[in-house]
Amino acid sequence: MACQFEVLLNAGQYAEGANRAVAALDLIDRLEDQLSVFRAQSEVSRLNRAAGQGEVEVEPRLFELLQLAAEIHRRSGGAYDITSGPLSKVWGFYRRAGQLPDEQALAAARSCVGSDRMTLDPQRRTVRFQTPGMEINLGSIGKGYSLDRAAELLEAGGVADFMLHGGQSSLLARGSRRMAAGGGWWVGVRHPLRPGARLGEVRLKNRALGTSGTGTQFFFHAGHRYGHILDPRTGWPAEGTLSTTVLARTAAEADALSTVFFVLGRDAALEYCRRDGEAHGAAHGGLAAIIVSPPARGGGTVDVATFGLADDDWRRLDG
Repeated sequence: MACQFEVLLNAGQYAEGANRAVAALDLIDRLEDQLSVFRAQSEVSRLNRAAGQGEVEVEPRLFELLQLAAEIHRRSGGAYDITSGPLSKVWGFYRRAGQLPDEQALAAARSCVGSDRMTLDPQRRTVRFQTPGMEINLGSIGKGYSLDRAAELLEAGGVADFMLHGGQSSLLARGSRRMAAGGGWWVGVRHPLRPGARLGEVRLKNRALGTSGTGTQFFFHAGHRYGHILDPRTGWPAEGTLSTTVLARTAAEADALSTVFFVLGRDAALEYCRRDGEAHGAAHGGLAAIIVSPPARGGGTVDVATFGLADDDWRRLDG
């Protein structure tokens, strides 16, 4: 998954803690073998080769993940789409070599994109693509899903206090770090314009966190900056947002929704959070968000909008 995974435990708290952590990391390795489109024999790669010709049965937990992705696609009005891989390819981001596509190539890629043309049969756990050339890529949700699965394994083994880390963008925490006032785990949120600096810190308590931004994957063409997060509704890179951080019930949701919110922009993202809160109730421990936008004209600091964070769960550090 192009990143390093870590398991953080309180020193000496669990006699079998190290062994449980190794088992969790081994599970993540196995999940990458299943989910990665960069491995020809992964289950997802085999699905992509066959689902355009007929129904393909998939492993139960993978089917649940596809259902979740399809539901987020629906709730976001198409701003999230795991079938947008052809767009990433035509823009060159699939191989981290960004390029401006010509109109014909972009139109051809867009014709293969649309989760509403992916048929999921829950009775038979099968997937079928209605349009030839369609394919799925779980890069925007797979890391989070892997953290969720690893957390299940740790909890089943009696480990209740831990934090899982997937790269610098996906985290999941349970219980508390020892001696942490107020409980939970304090984690940093990167500043989108200052490499190596923190925008702030957030308390992660029995929730997961995902961050999306284009600070490392972008290219310039004719003086314009194009980032790697694409709006599947238009086929073009999303613009107007610097970074989005989401706290959610699961790491899969946090990862996917950080992408959704980057595409939607600040106002629509905050409205999404409000609707989620109304649907699940104020005490459901659900969504929170940190949306970072460019500074106002002439301003020196980025604009930061937050939702669902108590005052003692968030502290800004960039002044």
